[in-house]
Amino acid sequence: MSIVAFLIVIGISVILHEMGHFLAARKCDVQVHEFAFGMGPALYKRRKGETIWSFRIFPIGGFVRLAGMGETQEGEIDDPQRSFYQKSAGARALLLASGPFVNVLLAFLLSSLFLCAHGVLDLSHPTVGEVMAGFPAEEIGLRPGDTVVQVGEVEVKTWVEMSQALREKAKEDERIDLVIQRGGERIQFSDVELLLDPQYGILLLGIRPAMIKYPPHRALTGAFTYLWQMSKQMATAIMGWISGRQKVEVAGPLGIAAMAGEAVKEGWWSFISFLAVINLNLGILNLVPFPALDGGRLLFVLVEMTSRKKVSERLENYIHMVGFAVLIGLILLVTWQDVMRLLK
Repeated sequence: MSIVAFLIVIGISVILHEMGHFLAARKCDVQVHEFAFGMGPALYKRRKGETIWSFRIFPIGGFVRLAGMGETQEGEIDDPQRSFYQKSAGARALLLASGPFVNVLLAFLLSSLFLCAHGVLDLSHPTVGEVMAGFPAEEIGLRPGDTVVQVGEVEVKTWVEMSQALREKAKEDERIDLVIQRGGERIQFSDVELLLDPQYGILLLGIRPAMIKYPPHRALTGAFTYLWQMSKQMATAIMGWISGRQKVEVAGPLGIAAMAGEAVKEGWWSFISFLAVINLNLGILNLVPFPALDGGRLLFVLVEMTSRKKVSERLENYIHMVGFAVLIGLILLVTWQDVMRLLK
């Protein structure tokens, strides 16, 4: 299941990313020699018009090979006027940014769908969404829709405040006092004995927060806010990792496959959420200004736009080749770390 889930995630993410580049290339009249899914030797090739469509042996990436970017292969003829480097800096920037843009757009749409159709846990209110069977909350008669307003002497207004108050009281005593709001009535419960959860080793009351579904317009703004916060956290983590100030655990293909399998086991909504996160990661990481990545190529375009001087095509291609070799080395290193983690 993990392998199938991984192939679905990578297939959707990579193909849409490269399709963004492909469509932008067509729009900018740049010649596309090949659209490839995967890396390494080709398992399947088919020419349609001027473009070869191929599937390669290692499903860990893909590429769109444009005229002017790299060597022309046997049987291919470059149209000088349709070369990537013959286009304006603005057109090249648009073409390079289109792949990451499609990934971020997909993450936004999937997150909006998740918020609208599935919903998220409401942590802004201490309202009971589910009463767990066999726990004290069921025994004292708590119901979905009840709102906890007081734990002991502490008034609570959010789920986080309530959880914290319960944890603090549990350190002092296994019995607590509760006040809840049910409709227009306040109900008090005294000496409620918490139950030790054998799975987590903590004392629990036995309630879960309510789920809230967003209306379409709020789902869009909520998805934007969520992705913006995630993007800032990713940027901070990347900068911390590069500078060595922060230790970041990076997952390679095997790690992603394991997480994809777990997401499928938890249900399709969990898988959709995971797919959104992967696409956001792919979009942001591709914008990192490192050679061979879209961000690295964009950096050359920005330098040209600000200095009014174009970098030698041969030099730029050489730098990207070196960057690509480094990236392959990093992928192999991270994959090895994945193997070591799985063997522990």
